[in-house]
Amino acid sequence: MDDLARLAALHGVATTYQPAEGVTVRVPEATVRAVLRELGVDCDTPQAVRGHLAEADWEAAHRLLPPVLVWWAGSPPPAGLADLPPGTRIRLEGDEAGGWSPGGDPGGDAAGGPGGSPGGVPPLGVHRLSAEAPDGRTGAATLIVAPERAPAAPDRAHGLLVQLYSLLSEQSWGMGDLGDLAALARWAGRTHDIGFIQVNPLHAAVPGTPTDPSPYRPSSRRFPDPVHLRIEDVPEHATCPDPEALAELAARGGELRREVLEKGALIDRDAVWALKRAALELLYAAPRTPEREADYREFCAEQGAELDLHATWCAGHAGDDPRAGADFHRWLVWLTDTQLRAAQRAARDAGMAVGIVHDLAVGVHPKGSDTFGLPLYAKHVSVGAPPDAFNARGQDWSLPPWRPDLLADSGYAPFRALLRGVFRFAGALRIDHVMGLFRLWWIPEGAPPAEGAYVSYDGEAMLAILVLEAHRAGAPVIGEDLGTVEPRVRRALARRGVLGTSVLWFERDWAGDGQPLAPEAWRSDCLATATTHDLPPTAAKLAGAHVELRERLGLLTRPPERERAEDAADTAQWLDALEGLGLDTKGEEAAVRALYGFLLRTPARLVGVWLPDAVGDRRPQNLPGTWDQYPNWRLPVADPAGRPLTLEALIASPRANALLGAVREGVRARTAPPGARRV
Repeated sequence: MDDLARLAALHGVATTYQPAEGVTVRVPEATVRAVLRELGVDCDTPQAVRGHLAEADWEAAHRLLPPVLVWWAGSPPPAGLADLPPGTRIRLEGDEAGGWSPGGDPGGDAAGGPGGSPGGVPPLGVHRLSAEAPDGRTGAATLIVAPERAPAAPDRAHGLLVQLYSLLSEQSWGMGDLGDLAALARWAGRTHDIGFIQVNPLHAAVPGTPTDPSPYRPSSRRFPDPVHLRIEDVPEHATCPDPEALAELAARGGELRREVLEKGALIDRDAVWALKRAALELLYAAPRTPEREADYREFCAEQGAELDLHATWCAGHAGDDPRAGADFHRWLVWLTDTQLRAAQRAARDAGMAVGIVHDLAVGVHPKGSDTFGLPLYAKHVSVGAPPDAFNARGQDWSLPPWRPDLLADSGYAPFRALLRGVFRFAGALRIDHVMGLFRLWWIPEGAPPAEGAYVSYDGEAMLAILVLEAHRAGAPVIGEDLGTVEPRVRRALARRGVLGTSVLWFERDWAGDGQPLAPEAWRSDCLATATTHDLPPTAAKLAGAHVELRERLGLLTRPPERERAEDAADTAQWLDALEGLGLDTKGEEAAVRALYGFLLRTPARLVGVWLPDAVGDRRPQNLPGTWDQYPNWRLPVADPAGRPLTLEALIASPRANALLGAVREGVRARTAPPGARRV
């Protein structure tokens, strides 16, 4: 396998991986070959492998420039430029306005021009660079010029983590909407000095019967889903040509809401969308003011062919007339974009330092609009995770990955467009499975998750694009770096100002005695939380209710007594650590407040409160390893007894206000200057 391993390495395909320190697992040869074929590399015979190797050797010996170069502002030029032969002529064609300004310094500190070319750093952006050496060799490369770091998060801010669909107000139609998000932001910012609200991905879903409710398996990451629209906030609502029909639809939306809040029904995204689509068809027929029409046309022009492709896919998938239907779906995207930006304005107007933190899913549905519009995806593999200490069988997320070679050939245009789209309405961005910027676990079609292989991406280029677009938007970035992460990845993210994610239950002194990590030993550049959407709410963890739930569903892999004992010991160690710091843990509400009080004693820049923790909800929003055994992504926020709560009830909840008030005062105490006295 020596030649095959060398060929695999040339294409970024790993032939081994390490699920734990000191443990190395070899990737099956069949997997290596299958992944190489997905990358367009013929490796079926020894002759084919040797032919590719010889071609690669020749190219390496004669190449003048690498395919992609990254120039960080304030740093010397990348080696690929600095090492060009003297006398090399360089030409830069920017796809951003301005091009190269020789002798200037728009992108950072001045640096000598490479290869004898004029001095100066090119402007921030993505450029196409060509070169001709004195010996006649020519080359071309994508040049990414990025700021040194992403925008900084506040030195100290606290916020809420919420799954938007679960937050129903008295105005919503059966699931939380963007009007509810704006209302939550106004209350949280003004009453509790909340600095941010992090929401689940609001990407466009794949319609179906039923629709996949997971927000992490969307049709498109580029465009948002109109199911989140507040119908009454669409300006054309006032001029609807059939107000009686619209009122009837609103009444049926109220019935859906009552089914969830009063009768215990699950959130039915399909039923909600059926009503909203009918209402939006009525509003689409309403006259638009000249100003609104001009704004809509400008939006369509800005989004260009990508919006056209998405709208065409939506129309075809819904069975609409291809021409008129596509315009309707373009209009829906525009409406959703306007309400998303309105929610961010509401958050900032309420005094939030950051505002709405949007979540970028790691991939898309294999038959969604992104794969229809972007022919850059591998067709016969899916993304997942290898076996580890938490999942002995590995995971298959059924998401097709971008091909790293085609992505680089495109100058990372799809990634840039994706980020620009989300940053339009984001105060900050969370990147799910941020390790995917560097490598992804590819699983060949028909193979179990354990028989995959890691495929590398140009992590520096991907990170440079991310930092560049975050800089343009003025928005901080948070990376979800939980689980097994290569140390080099965390170092690279930290060096470029991308915050990590630290979850309390996982923060132990793993290099020492394994005890809970002291608060002062936590990293500062992170979002610190007590739990996530994939973990039990804090009240459930304290009571061991999550173990009981998994036992009822037959999900335990060890005897229940052992699971309960180990979980109870884990919780007891944390409670002991809290009490050792003088925090009150007597009673569930006090213990929850103590856990968040512990987070406030860490140097973490951001502290996130899981919204269900504020009211004692014990039900996880998602239970990994389940499909139809548990109602993932379909539960409203509820009280400790599982009774759903409206947004209005949550705002009035003494328990919620007590927790958020305690967090607010804890943040104030940590940020007050020495000797300051608060009144």
